[in-house]
Amino acid sequence: MVISDRHAEHVVCAGGQNVLSAGEMTFNFDLEDIYVGEVSNQSTGYCPKTESWKAVEIALDKIKIAHPDFFTSAFEFRYCENCQTKNLIKEEVYECSVCCADLSLDWNIDKIKKNKK
Repeated sequence: MVISDRHAEHVVCAGGQNVLSAGEMTFNFDLEDIYVGEVSNQSTGYCPKTESWKAVEIALDKIKIAHPDFFTSAFEFRYCENCQTKNLIKEEVYECSVCCADLSLDWNIDKIKKNKK
């Protein structure tokens, strides 16, 4: 697990390497313990699937930090093959926010690299 402050871009934080998950995490503490209060997959650099939670859970369990049982905020991302933009899905509307094209119902962010070749 690599941790950086909130102002760092996730891709820079990870040195441009592939990751198992990415997002934002809020650590809380009291007089006796530190724990994760909030955790999300909100990363427009990596656009991780919601299923990437398992990697986050394993990392937090390994360092023995208490945490929620899932992403407290989970986001879906899609790639628009029409105008080549990343989209954050809101209210389950699978329409490109730039060109209004229909977006895939399946995660397809991996097509970004394929189309840039």
